Parts: sequence; C-alpha cells; structure tokens
Amino acid sequence: MPETGPPALGEPWEYTLYIPHDLRAVTVSRRTLRLILAAHDLTALSDTAELLATELVSNAVRHTKGPAALRVRWSAGVLRVGAWDGDPQPPEPPRPFTALTDAEDGRGLALVRACADLWGWQPLARNGSRGKLVWGDLDAV
Repeated sequence: MPETGPPALGEPWEYTLYIPHDLRAVTVSRRTLRLILAAHDLTALSDTAELLATELVSNAVRHTKGPAALRVRWSAGVLRVGAWDGDPQPPEPPRPFTALTDAEDGRGLALVRACADLWGWQPLARNGSRGKLVWGDLDAV
C-alpha cells in the first residue's frame, strides 16, 4: 500500500459553483467540494473543508436575499473555502463558544473560526453587483 503524505503543492487552481438562493444548495455545495478535493488528492482536508463550506454557504443563503457562490482555491499548500453573496455588509463577528451553549443558531462563524487556520471576509463584486466573500483557509503542509 503506498504511503500517503502531505499533498504536493502543485499548480494553483480555483473553482466557483454558483448556487441559487435555496438551502438545498448547501448539500450540493458540500458534495461538489468533496468531489473537487478527491480529484486533487486532498481528501485529508475533506471533513474540515466540508464543515467550512456548510457553514459559509448556509450563512450566505440564510442571511442574504440573492444568489450565492461557493469558491474553492488551492495555492501554495493552502486550501481556501469561501462563500460569496450579494450583501456587501460585513458578517457579524463570531461569538465565543461559551456564549453559544444554549443558542439555537449563531454558531456558524464560531465554527469557521475554530476550524480554519485563518478566516476573514472581503468586499467582492460580481457582474457589477457588490457583495462579499467570507472564507476560511486550511493549511495542508
């Protein structure tokens, strides 16, 4: 059986999956991400990357009114998983986990912050529409 080590850095790549304003898009995004990572021999990152995608896409669909997109980028040993939406307002800052023990919702960005090596957001326009990209990075090396 061949040994599996950290993935080769390889050439950078990027995928964008445009999704409708529909919560079913969260499942589609997660499954698409799993296939992308398998195609690039990055399955070791799948579980955490899927959690990031689930939280980020879910927030984009739940808290905005328009379409959204899942963006996945690989560069220099870092996987960036992000969700674009048409609302240019910054996301609410994540609350500490201790404040979320009995909360029904509001855990999304706290999970992103806990699981990602780095996370953030940036203004990002698409086809003349202002919006934002909220992302989490996973270091593979």
